[in-house]
Amino acid sequence: MDDLTSRVRAFADERDWQQFHTPKNLAMALAGEVGELIAEFQWLTPEQAAAVMSDREAGGRVKAEIGDVMIYLTRLADVLGIDLVEAASTKLEEVARRYPVGQARGSAAKR
Repeated sequence: MDDLTSRVRAFADERDWQQFHTPKNLAMALAGEVGELIAEFQWLTPEQAAAVMSDREAGGRVKAEIGDVMIYLTRLADVLGIDLVEAASTKLEEVARRYPVGQARGSAAKR
């Protein structure tokens, strides 16, 4: 993760894009990229969505959109000084407490 963060930071620095990489702009760009990812699945059946990576063209588009999402998320976290791995680990621990296996297994109910 540190290597990716450094590479994304260097990419922005080399192009003097820091001035545009405000948290607001990065969050909006991230939302846009997530929208593009969603669009790849929009009209697929659940079966088609599960098999999307077996279609070379569609799978390539999904992979590219996930790459875009990851880049913007990585850049946003870097600008805000957030360790993505630590944030995800903390959130996972929180969710595990909220949804204990014995009560949540097989249920999509929100708590």
